[in-house]
Amino acid sequence: MMIDSNPPLLHHYQALLRKSAKFQHANNNKNNNRTFEIHNDPIVDECELPLIDLSGLESCNATERVTCTAAICKAASEWGFFQVVNHGISTELLRNMKEEQMKLFKVPFDRKVTCEILNNPYRWGTPTATRSNQFSWSEAFHIPLTKISDAASWGEFTSLREAINEFAPAMLKVSRLLASILAENLGYPNDAIEKLCDASTCFLRLNHYPSCPKSQDEIFGLVPHTDSDFLTILYQDQVGGLQLMKDSKWVAVKPNPDALIVNIGDLFQAWSNDVYKSVEHKVVANDKMDRYSIAYFLCPSYSTIINGYRKPSLYRKFTFGEYRHRIQEDVKNIGHKIGLSRFLL
Repeated sequence: MMIDSNPPLLHHYQALLRKSAKFQHANNNKNNNRTFEIHNDPIVDECELPLIDLSGLESCNATERVTCTAAICKAASEWGFFQVVNHGISTELLRNMKEEQMKLFKVPFDRKVTCEILNNPYRWGTPTATRSNQFSWSEAFHIPLTKISDAASWGEFTSLREAINEFAPAMLKVSRLLASILAENLGYPNDAIEKLCDASTCFLRLNHYPSCPKSQDEIFGLVPHTDSDFLTILYQDQVGGLQLMKDSKWVAVKPNPDALIVNIGDLFQAWSNDVYKSVEHKVVANDKMDRYSIAYFLCPSYSTIINGYRKPSLYRKFTFGEYRHRIQEDVKNIGHKIGLSRFLL
């Protein structure tokens, strides 16, 4: 008998559906048959994210350098998302990372759950979900990059460790380059980001979205959210499914095989006093194909104080550790994060 590598997502989703139905019934009785919340909004359009060629930063032509820098800052402000090509990470390295990632997710589910690799960073579904629209049809390994050096904890996955050992520094280099450009545009010193974020404070998340028997209008691959870091760099396959909120509408991001996707996190929005936008995004489930992605999160230490770069600040001072704690408490208590609005002055 073949042992399934996928987690029992359908079983847990159906249990949440039953809970949601009971909630809807009770809600309708109290509110004169008011319609219960809708899962996914219909896709309005497919968008081409701003595409930025990072080779322009190294051009001998000063105008080209300035133009490239301006394009990065404009995209961070107007979209909160953009994509970059000629980023310096080889196609071979990206392909190798995906192959190693796929090997990891093909391990039988019962082994992934009990696996002691890196102190068990494996997550699946949404343990805190109380209703079906809070459930993510996905599994992931959330890996602190401090763990790369601990060879003993990788067990049989030494080739994955070797790939990450090459991949993570390359992603750090790109993320700090982009974040430094954005910080300088605000008037921060050019080494401000380098002082705040290094390999010991960043994270890597390996994502797998198994094919889903449900319609994409019924279930999320990843529920709507904003990222809590400074900057996220995403390497995704060509299956698609990523959507973001643009002009109060969900739009689907068209995959580009040559590009990495970059998005602004909550910390950068607060640090920039809303000059840059941390935009809500989600992944829709696919009923035919599995989807894989790798996200690199540029984070400071938990003790780092986040304060607006100019006065008056829109947000009160807070540490990254405090922010992460409040998010975890919100998700535990109400099923979703409140985010930056909690820290508005």
